[in-house]
Amino acid sequence: MTKALRKAFEAASRLPDREQEELAAAILEELAADERWDPAFSESQAALKHLADEALREHRAGQTEALDPDAL
Repeated sequence: MTKALRKAFEAASRLPDREQEELAAAILEELAADERWDPAFSESQAALKHLADEALREHRAGQTEALDPDAL
């Protein structure tokens, strides 16, 4: 365990039990989301490649416009 994580757990251990439970649930939820991200991302590679290829074709054909962040 890193020093930073140990320090975070020590600080969390001083919270009331209810807040500790909420924090633990949030951490576990975040870790589960991270575990789901890798397979979801790897499964989407073909679709992302198709979209990127389509965007490049449109750009090369002059069918795109430069994005003006100030106009958003």
